[in-house]
Formats: sequence, structure tokens, C-alpha cells
Amino acid sequence: MTKQSKKKKFLETVESIGIALLIALTIRSFLVEPFKIPSPSMVPTLLIGDQIFVNKFVYGLRVPFTKKRLWDGRDPKRGEVIVFIYPKDEKLDFIKRVVGLPGDTIQVNGDKVYVNGELIPKEALNFAKDPQNEDRRLLNPSEPYEKLTLFPQWDTFAIYREKLNDQYHLIQHDAAWYPETEFQIPAGHYFVMGDNRDHSSDSRDWGFVPRDNIKGRAMFIWLSFDWSRSVKDLIRFHRFGRWIY
Repeated sequence: MTKQSKKKKFLETVESIGIALLIALTIRSFLVEPFKIPSPSMVPTLLIGDQIFVNKFVYGLRVPFTKKRLWDGRDPKRGEVIVFIYPKDEKLDFIKRVVGLPGDTIQVNGDKVYVNGELIPKEALNFAKDPQNEDRRLLNPSEPYEKLTLFPQWDTFAIYREKLNDQYHLIQHDAAWYPETEFQIPAGHYFVMGDNRDHSSDSRDWGFVPRDNIKGRAMFIWLSFDWSRSVKDLIRFHRFGRWIY
């Protein structure tokens, strides 16, 4: 191979890598971004070690590294799980569930949550052992998930199926300590809560999420690790591809 041919091949390789990096950066900046679950605030829906993809397009196109939008998209709906810039420290991203929309009145009293005077319905779940995996339980009712991945002290929680915007999702309680409080959501803001209701720092504590802080909607789990396990059992394969409801 001549010196000129080697140079041409090198430039073609650099060009291919550059194009690949540009495509990846574009996808991450405008369409889809990975996010790691860092805390137990969204248990039992999301566990520490879950890694998810976030749809950044659905709520509009943002200029990378800013809050400016090129296109607004649609607004978040009640019940959706969103990733957003934490209003109290904008270096951090949080993930929670939308419970209240702009203009809503939210009342919280222990384990009861009211939206505009109507109690959010929920029902307790029944469990059965999964014959295929001792680290899971079969759920009844089985919507939206057929199986529950066990987590530390799971049996100390009461786990429910809650319904928001005609979609079921899972929540849990173990203390239901929250005092009776009412919140009036201002225009352009959202009230969010973690599914681990008694162990979540959310709108009950620090206030509302501005629309401009919302980055995207959680889509599905693409990878999951249980860091408390041995290397052999480290990866939770059964959680791969689970859609987030």
C-alpha cells in the first residue's frame, strides 16, 4: 500500500468516526438520552441500577445545554414519568411522576392524594411466587406489570396499583406520614411525586417543576444492574425492555 493510499484510508476512517459521533450527539441532544436511576424514590416502578432511555422529542426540541426550545411539542400528561432539571439545583436531573397539571389543586393527606377534589383511585396488589425466579413475585391484578422485581425490604411496603389518566402504575407506602396539605399549581408548572411515596423528595417538599425544566419522558429500561449481587447475578436481564408506566 502506497503512502498516499494509507493517508486516504486514514482520512476515510476519521471521517466515518466523525460522522458517527455527530449522529450520536444529535440523537442524544434532540431525540433520546440515557438516564441512570440513582435513588429509590421511584421504587417499585424503577429500581436503583435501572438504566433507561428518555424521549426528549415528545415535549419539544431544546437547544442543547439550555432551556430554550426550538419547538414546544406537547405538554406532559398526568401520570407520565418525566426527567427534569431540579429547580433547587440546576446541576442535577430528577425523575418523578406527574400528578398535578397547571391550575390544578392537589391535596395530600397521608396516603391519600386528591386532584381537584377527586381521590386518586388505588387498589392493593396480591403476590404469588414466580416459579421461574425466586427474586420476583407475580402480581394480581397484572396490569401494567405481571411481575415485581424484589428489592431490599420489599415485604415491609404496601404496594398498590394507582390509576392516573386512564393508565395504571405502581406505588408503595410504608408510613403514610404526610400531613394534610393543599397545593395550588401555578400556570406553567407541574406537581410531581415519586412512586415510593413515603421516601421521595418531590413537589411536597420543594415545590413545582417549571415547564422549561422538563427534559423528556421516561420510555423503557434498556439495562439493569443489581449492585448488591455477585458478578454472576449482577445483571437483571428480565428488566430489559420494560416500558415505564
